[in-house]
Amino acid sequence: MSGLTLREKRIRMVAYYFVIPALLFFILLNAYPLLTVVWDSFQLINMLNKALSGFSGLSNYVAVLQNENFKAALLHTFIWTILSVAGEYVFGLITALALNQNIRCRALFRGIIIIPWVVPIVIAGMTWTWMLDPNFGIINYWLVKMGIIAQPYNWLGQMNTALYAVIFVNIWRSFPFYTISLLAGLQSVSKDILEAAAIDGAGVRVRFFNVVLPQLKSISLTIIFIHLIWTAINFDFIWVMTEGGPLYATETLPIQIFRYAMQTYNFGYASALASMMLGFMMTAFLLYYFMSVRKTNR
Repeated sequence: MSGLTLREKRIRMVAYYFVIPALLFFILLNAYPLLTVVWDSFQLINMLNKALSGFSGLSNYVAVLQNENFKAALLHTFIWTILSVAGEYVFGLITALALNQNIRCRALFRGIIIIPWVVPIVIAGMTWTWMLDPNFGIINYWLVKMGIIAQPYNWLGQMNTALYAVIFVNIWRSFPFYTISLLAGLQSVSKDILEAAAIDGAGVRVRFFNVVLPQLKSISLTIIFIHLIWTAINFDFIWVMTEGGPLYATETLPIQIFRYAMQTYNFGYASALASMMLGFMMTAFLLYYFMSVRKTNR
């Protein structure tokens, strides 16, 4: 600061004055609640038994890990996250490639494709719950009419299909985000390089895997990483459609946190599980960040 002129110092001070309100807002809206959750994870906080209070050490974490449904919820979270993100990326890439072609009414299709993404999760979840209903759902009606199934099936009511049905709906709603992002990346791919590769005898498949996909690597890694976090902590879609049922078949870790906090009113357990998820997400973010910095330096 000593080498700066008086005018530059004033400009910096003005910049600080503009940043401080945003910083305070961030602290009040995000940092303080997060620190409160971490602190509560080491406390005995049960709204049904106010006499039970005080410092608990790691007992909340031990109790959460020993819960009979924890391993199943962890597995469901993994399946839910990986299959959702993989399906979203595949469908997003396919539709982006299709919308990048010189087809008639391309602008119209580009506008229509975004509709699932802008539909509120509650409305989308309730609509698909109705469509998948075994008694009057249109999905079962179509499948029976086409001869794919012999009779209506309770997709959300059976333990072996409930989670995959919700994953399918989540993919339907989220893949347009990938489509728009990847479409922007495809439009930045040099046509001269593609034409040169075609002249050299490279086929469509070779051009796609050796020219197009490497150009999409950066944006692909970014949206995949973001959605891994978004999907892992997603609560509302599963809760709207199945509430974690039947018989905990679709219960994920966020659903379990909700049960601890809002059904058994044990905020110590809820905070402990939330802190564990927060720690995992922060670790994943730091690994991704340092790997990105390492590649950039290379």
